[in-house]
Formats: sequence, C-alpha cells, structure tokens
Amino acid sequence: MNNHVWLPFLLVTMSCSNPKKISKEVLPSEVVAPVSQTEFDKQGHRGCRGLMPENTVPAMLEAIGLSVTTLEMDVVISKDKKVVVSHDTWMSAEITTKPNGEYVTEAEEKSLNIYQMNYEEVKKYDVGMKPHPRFKQQKKVKAYKPLLADILDSVAKDMMTRRRPFPYFNIETKCLLAGDNIYHPKPEEFVELLMAIIKEKGIEDRVIIQSFDFRTLQYLHIKYPLIKTATLVEATDKRNIETLIKDLGFAPTIYSPAYQLVNSDVISNCHAKGIKIIPWTVNDKAKIEELKKMGVDGIITDYPNLFNE
Repeated sequence: MNNHVWLPFLLVTMSCSNPKKISKEVLPSEVVAPVSQTEFDKQGHRGCRGLMPENTVPAMLEAIGLSVTTLEMDVVISKDKKVVVSHDTWMSAEITTKPNGEYVTEAEEKSLNIYQMNYEEVKKYDVGMKPHPRFKQQKKVKAYKPLLADILDSVAKDMMTRRRPFPYFNIETKCLLAGDNIYHPKPEEFVELLMAIIKEKGIEDRVIIQSFDFRTLQYLHIKYPLIKTATLVEATDKRNIETLIKDLGFAPTIYSPAYQLVNSDVISNCHAKGIKIIPWTVNDKAKIEELKKMGVDGIITDYPNLFNE
C-alpha cells in the first residue's frame, strides 16, 4: 500500500519500501514552481473576508483566484483535538447560524465553546449565510468551519487544476494565557496539534505561524526553529522592535503590526535586523499603495481584489 503525501507543488506517491523515492507516473506534465517569497506578499485575510465568508474553503479558493501569494487564516482546537479553521474559539454571533436555523446571539456565543465541542458538532453550524454587518460585499454561501487539513487539501486540488504557483499559508494560533484549558489547550499542545497537520501535508517550508501569544512563537522557535514566525501586534502596543525582540527572546521572521503603527523608521529598523514587515488589515487601495511605496514586504487585506485594481 502506498502513502499519499501532500507537497506544496504536487501530489506524489511514496513507496513504503523506499520512502525517498517519488513515483514519477503521478507527476503532472507541467509542474508550476511555488511562488517566491522574495516578491511583495499579497495576503488574503481569512481568505478574503470582504468578499466571501471568512476562514472557509470558498474564501480560500476565491482568494487564490485573485492571485494572492499567501492565504491568511486562524486556527482553534476542538474537544476531540481537531485543528479547526476559525477566528473565534466560540461560535461568533456575527457570522453563525445554529443547526435549527436561528442566529447565534451575543448572549450565548461564548457558551458555544469550540474547545468543548467535537468537530462533528462544530460542522453543523453555518458560517456563510448570515448577512455580515461590516462587510456588505460579502457573498452569502452555505459554509461551515473547515478542518485545516480540508483547507490544505482543497487548495492542493485547486492548484493542480489551475497550474499556478502554490501560495504560502499564514496560520494564526488563537490562544491567550487567560484561555488556557478553557477555550484552547496550552501553547505546547496547541503547537504540536498544528504541526502534526503541517508535517502530515508536507508544507513546512510554505508555512508562517503567527500569534499575539508570544508563548506559541517561543515554543516553535525552540522545537521547530526552521518554521517561519510572525509577531502580531495591536495598534495599542507601543513597544519598539527592540523591546519586542527582547520580550520574545529572538528575532521573528516577520513583524506584523496593525498598519497604523507603520512608518518609515519602523520599516528601516525591521529591515536592518533582517525582519520583514507585513501590516494588517489594510482595506483601502490608496493606503495599500502608500505602504507599498514606503517599503513594507507585504500587506494583509480583507479585499485581495484591491491588489489587482
């Protein structure tokens, strides 16, 4: 029996008798090389939240069609230890419809704790049909919170059809100290569950792990030093890059602040230290162009169609 391995540029079959030997008959006639991360990084926030339901398979495939270089997404952990693509660790009232057709309310949303739900239960909630109060252009489609593995498999299949460069995956761990063992496992277990999927799919070299929780990044740096890391920083966080590096304990691959914190000095300081700077979430075409001219290495946006206008 052969083991099927997901690689970032093709599906391959590996022989059990010789795990390093790739069977040539499964190679496509033309393999499109992965996109280079030396170019400006066009990241679709939660896929393309401004256009499609966030963090869903349709959002990721739509973003690919808009030629993003990186798919940005969030992950949480279910009760049965599945890695689920979701921004919130509960069923958000902003986007969720219950299995009975009623909308989830703000009063009850945090009681619908994904960490206390098996994935089969999570999957019964729709997150694509409720009109989004802040994203009027968002198309309404039936959708559920997918497993990370399902996102990766769907993207792999789509890329093989399109024959275009594979994207990177910028994955945020949704954890904070106050939520340990309540809304998510502690960082060590969280990271190991996430890395198990990343290793299973063979995409270590195409993944960035980002987090506001420095514990996640610190564990990654020790246990998986070759994985790219990004520090997420809120607009209210006034620490300079030197203080952030000191608090983190190492220089991350990427500094990813709210775009309001970005200026020429911050960009120069990051680049002098060999750190890329990719701000979030920039939803204005003029601001995207301004930041690009200033020298940022990429942009995270809800509207990746703006990159093509």
